[in-house]
Formats: sequence, structure tokens, C-alpha cells
Amino acid sequence: MKLLLWLILLVICWPLAIGLLILYPLIWLILLPFRLLGFAVEGVFAFIRALFMLPARILS
Repeated sequence: MKLLLWLILLVICWPLAIGLLILYPLIWLILLPFRLLGFAVEGVFAFIRALFMLPARILS
């Protein structure tokens, strides 16, 4: 899907498409720590949820 959108952009405005092709890895590297932080926060919330659900699991 991304490739198809990029090809359409290449036909419509090729300088923007080439610029996007060059900047995409840099943007991905900048956003990588936020993805890792999101995984960590999701893991902490899953752990807290498991702790609160533990008494219900023991009773059933």
C-alpha cells in the first residue's frame, strides 16, 4: 500500500516523492524510541491488569 501511494506521489510530484524517499529512514529512526516506550508502557499496564485479576483467577 505504501509503495502504491509513493508511486502515485512520484507521478504527481516527483521532487516531493524523492525527498520523502530520503527522509523516511530518518523519520523512522526518530520515532523508534517512542515505539519502544509504547511497548514498555503496554507491558506495564498488562502486568498491573494481571495483578488485579489474580484474585479472580485464584477463586475460579
